Amino acid sequence: MCARFLFVLCGLVLATACTPRPEVPYADVIASERAEKDEAFKASSDSPVLQAERPKFVPLAYYAVEESYRVPAALDAAPGEPAIEMPTSTGKWRPMRRAGLLKFSVRGQPLTLTAFVDADDRQMVRLFVPFSDLTNGTETYAAGRYLDLDRTATGLYDLDFNRAYHPYCYYNPQYDCPYPPRENRLALPIRAGERNKEVRGTK
Repeated sequence: MCARFLFVLCGLVLATACTPRPEVPYADVIASERAEKDEAFKASSDSPVLQAERPKFVPLAYYAVEESYRVPAALDAAPGEPAIEMPTSTGKWRPMRRAGLLKFSVRGQPLTLTAFVDADDRQMVRLFVPFSDLTNGTETYAAGRYLDLDRTATGLYDLDFNRAYHPYCYYNPQYDCPYPPRENRLALPIRAGERNKEVRGTK
């Protein structure tokens, strides 16, 4: 009897293990990430929000999740690029190197953005993509927004503007934030990702 019970039990365990978990809807994934960030900004010791402002911190503001702003991108790598000096919000200069040119389309419009790495980062594990667009100064931070990408072996990337975020100097002027270079100024509005808190009901 015991042997039969264990056999049935093991069969159930294996069946459960082999059953694929239901895929979490994309919008729910983004909502979860945003909730985690709110909690970190409100309570974490390394939050960019000023200590005095944290007790009255309200959730960050975002555009509605729009999958048309999540697009595939191909990186045209640029090995051996010399370092450049990128201006920052504190008046300093940040040495950076171009990792390559990301080529993609948003709503049928071909676009490009340069991906950067720190000048001394030879492995290029993580790509930094600062950009500006026509929402800056009204709906989003005047100085632009950022995207981060984990480097891939294929050169293909999931470029998701729903994950675009404001630099930390938006919340605290003590942070030193690079400004997007001229080559990363998009001549269209990117209404995805983080936006200014005072803008409400923007689509």
